Amino acid sequence: MNCPVCGRAVVAAYKPFCSRRCADVDLARWLNGSYAIPVADEEDDMSSDASPDEPRPH
Repeated sequence: MNCPVCGRAVVAAYKPFCSRRCADVDLARWLNGSYAIPVADEEDDMSSDASPDEPRPH
């Protein structure tokens, strides 16, 4: 198994990373939003013929 940040071999103490540095780099990416999943606006999800007061079909 390789470190997902740098590609080096994993060290058991830092699994799934190779070092504390790579673990911290990964944490920083999570905290600054680099791993965020894009979300579509609600307006894009609504059909054009339904009014905003009507419930949307599931």
